[in-house]
Amino acid sequence: MRRRLLLSMLVALTFTTVVLGIPLAFTAWQWVADTTRGDLRSRLDRMSGEIQAQERDDGLVHGSLDLLPVRPLIPAGGRLTIVYPTPEDAASRIDVGVAQVRNPVVESLSMGTSGSLRLEVPSGAMHQLQERAVGAVALVALASLAAGAGVAMVTARRVADPLREVADRAARLAMGDFRVEPGRHGISELDRVSDVLDSASLEIASRLQREHALVADVSHQLRSRLTAVRLRLDELSAHSDPDVVHEAEEAMEQVDRLTDAMDELVRASRDDGTADRDPVAVIDELRGVVGEWRHPFTDAGRKLILSGDPMLRAPVTGSRLREAVAVLVDNALQHGDGDCTVSVRTVYGGRDREPLVCVEVADEGEGVSDELAPHIFDRGFSAAGSTGVGLALARALVEADGGRLELHRRRPALFAIFLGKVTARPLPAAVGEPR
Repeated sequence: MRRRLLLSMLVALTFTTVVLGIPLAFTAWQWVADTTRGDLRSRLDRMSGEIQAQERDDGLVHGSLDLLPVRPLIPAGGRLTIVYPTPEDAASRIDVGVAQVRNPVVESLSMGTSGSLRLEVPSGAMHQLQERAVGAVALVALASLAAGAGVAMVTARRVADPLREVADRAARLAMGDFRVEPGRHGISELDRVSDVLDSASLEIASRLQREHALVADVSHQLRSRLTAVRLRLDELSAHSDPDVVHEAEEAMEQVDRLTDAMDELVRASRDDGTADRDPVAVIDELRGVVGEWRHPFTDAGRKLILSGDPMLRAPVTGSRLREAVAVLVDNALQHGDGDCTVSVRTVYGGRDREPLVCVEVADEGEGVSDELAPHIFDRGFSAAGSTGVGLALARALVEADGGRLELHRRRPALFAIFLGKVTARPLPAAVGEPR
């Protein structure tokens, strides 16, 4: 930004210097010419006075013309032509000075009806003065341009550096750095932005602290309740009826799985970094989700199918991936129809066309209407009487790991989760293109 500001200021300054400098140089050139001609006219006036002083009462010059008072008024290298009336000739002419003047500057003066003066001087001296005047104007213009460039550099630095600092601070705020910066820049608008960022940092930090405390309290209470439920189920596992024991053990497994999932989600919520995660086997993570939801699909007369390359791995948090896919599977069960397929494949996308792991959840229902599709991931928006939180939560979980969740196809509905780079050899038949 500093470069753009400096460039714009220099362009404006150069344009102003050129627009003002050219007329000023022309004015200086003409001023020297006018000064030179004014000096010649002044000399001619004095010469005219000296010559007219030698005329008699009849207005004629009798005898020879005295040139002694005239010669000192002729510039070096100049030529004076005098035409004056005498009794013998009404237009006697006499030349004083050099025989010929090259490229002369000429000034004339009329002395009545029969006399005149013509003064010629070399133009070289005048042109030298004109060039010096234009050079002085150019030096002044260059000096002003240099001074303006210095002011522009200082101004650009004074404006661009605070803007860059504010942008860097906003970026740090987005990364979770909520430190308050007491320094200000002396620019009221930027200082106002800094004040707002300070207030936002304090408010966000306070909210995050309250949310973390709430998450910790809720997880503690849920863990306590799950522990109590597990103790009751443990007592049922000692029942004499084998069916009761089997159901109690299945329920205890569900409680243990729920406890582990809750602990992983709590740990993931406290983990702000998404880089350098160890890749996990995507299919292995999804087998548990499919196993949990297969019975509800069977009860509904539908099938839940898991397919894909078991070798595909992605640097994601397993708990987040499982919860996001569970939301999509539940959405397919509640609002879709027919068989639901959870597939894992490789797609090529991004700026470098790099291979990505894609998890697709599709069903055979009527799909998503055109009116609902643009808002399907908005928190609190629902057209089927639900809370409208599930899909928004799923997208947030996926984006927390650096991925993205999209409605890849509307009819029938197909949701696609694009994860990180492939870390295992993909199957050739699984190559596709993300939307």
